[in-house]
Amino acid sequence: MRSAAEHLAQVLALVGPPVPRRVALADALDAVLAVDVRAAGDLPPFDNSAMDGYAVRAADVAEASEGAPVRLALVGESAAGHPWDGVLGAGETVRIMTGAPVPAGADAVVPQELVAAAAGAVLVDAPTPLGRHIRRRAEDARAGDLVVPAGVRLRPRHLAAAAAAGSGELVVMPAPRVAYLATGDELVRPGTPLAPGRIWESNATYLEAALRSLGAVPVDLGTVGDRGEDVRAAVEAADADLVVTTGGASVGDHDPVKEGLAGAGVEFLRVAIQPGKPQGLGVVAGTPVVCLPGNPVAVAVCVELFVGPAVRAMRGIPEPEWEPMRALEPWRCPPGREQVMPVVIEGAASGEDGRQGVGGSSGSAGVRPATSGGSGSHLAARLAAADGLARVRAEADTVEAGDIVAVRRFTV
Repeated sequence: MRSAAEHLAQVLALVGPPVPRRVALADALDAVLAVDVRAAGDLPPFDNSAMDGYAVRAADVAEASEGAPVRLALVGESAAGHPWDGVLGAGETVRIMTGAPVPAGADAVVPQELVAAAAGAVLVDAPTPLGRHIRRRAEDARAGDLVVPAGVRLRPRHLAAAAAAGSGELVVMPAPRVAYLATGDELVRPGTPLAPGRIWESNATYLEAALRSLGAVPVDLGTVGDRGEDVRAAVEAADADLVVTTGGASVGDHDPVKEGLAGAGVEFLRVAIQPGKPQGLGVVAGTPVVCLPGNPVAVAVCVELFVGPAVRAMRGIPEPEWEPMRALEPWRCPPGREQVMPVVIEGAASGEDGRQGVGGSSGSAGVRPATSGGSGSHLAARLAAADGLARVRAEADTVEAGDIVAVRRFTV
């Protein structure tokens, strides 16, 4: 049997490196930036007001006091997008709005609440320091300054910064197209009645959501029955960077994935993990193909261990770390295979979903199996109780309370 680490290396060897592409800002969310974003001009591009108020010459109000206010002639208004284009002279002021260009000749802004209006004039009863309430040109960035570095996974704040810097398009690692299919004559659409011997299909639902969560573009190849030629036709016709199949990859008499793809470039083998031992890997019609088992928990585990890393590699995203954590109770392990156990994480800081997660300051975080059924690959409904996965080395046949295991919260 091949180890999980060896199998992952083979999976990553099949997928190509990301090819940068230029996209509009609106299409760049969650992509990895391939080329630095630099300011196309000074930010801000001109001196502008930080307040609603009046642009003045600081020297004109230097002697102002409550008992002897200075009277300034109101000669115009500067609003955002509508600057006053004159030159401010001695004894003059211009009404100014937040973000509006500071008129030539002005060197300070007096907030409107500190000014008394008069007919065609304003009264200022206190000095205003030179430069007060003025945002200076280029104080955020100068033309050519680095705004967003390559390698960043673009979030809304990065897109806003790029837009402010004058970039209408970005060069990114595009989202890979990942096609998926589920096999089995026994599968029926969720929400429909079950006939004898039928089950509700869940793997396609999981894969579509998981691939979106990973940042890929899911391509649904549909649910294929138990005919190998149908599987091969669907895979060969896929317009995708990667194809993921579920089910039909073991040693049964009705394994359509193995029947259809074994002669088309896919090697079927056993990987030393539980769950997820039967696997397939290869290239069909020029497209990498990863064949996963059909049991739902095995699919989830294999997506975390193999498909997720492949998608992240195609996107240029580093792999999340596994963290050492204590087992809070004992459990049994399969001999000779690495166990990947769905676990509940307890006694740690809250995760994004509001439950307890890894990283508590108390140092008491630990894990316990998510269900009494262990890592059984068929326990689909119970998988929802888990927070993540724990990996136990193949040499262990038991985990005792207090043992250290490698843990990672689900990435999808």
